[in-house]
Amino acid sequence: MPPALPEEAVTRRAWQDGPQETVIARELAGEDAELIRRVAADLVDTMRAHPGCVGLAAPQVGEPFQLIVVEYNEKEDDEQPKLFILANPEIIRSGSDQEVGTEGCLSIPGFVGDVERPAAVTLRGLNRRGKLMRVKANGWLARIFQHEVDHLNGVLFIDRAEKVWKVEEGPSQVIPAD
Repeated sequence: MPPALPEEAVTRRAWQDGPQETVIARELAGEDAELIRRVAADLVDTMRAHPGCVGLAAPQVGEPFQLIVVEYNEKEDDEQPKLFILANPEIIRSGSDQEVGTEGCLSIPGFVGDVERPAAVTLRGLNRRGKLMRVKANGWLARIFQHEVDHLNGVLFIDRAEKVWKVEEGPSQVIPAD
């Protein structure tokens, strides 16, 4: 059984009951390279322990830092998914084309929603060694990056969703959220 996320990890509690306190993560500096590596390793372990999880933000595991990890196969025939680790990720360019996609989140287990987002983004941030890097992403990879960056700003997918519904355990059983 995968490890549970800590109780304080979720950016916001009981979202169905109205507005809750949000946590805005603090930026990391190049001299925080060791902290970046340590927290990134924890994020990667937690992400990989939850089947289907392709990204995680530090606030989701109780770390108030601007740090995300994303692991995704862009092509079905890729043997090893590509792992991205970004501190202080900033979306510096968004494409004009928008796409609606269904998103879920470890912070809101059992719910998914349709979210419209730009189909392409360019991000800037620090890598695990504290060096500046850029990433261009399209399609689902762009969506994953945007979802994780939102966590750093206290935004959950339900804040952007056009429609949210509850997913029941089992194959392809979806019921509308109340």
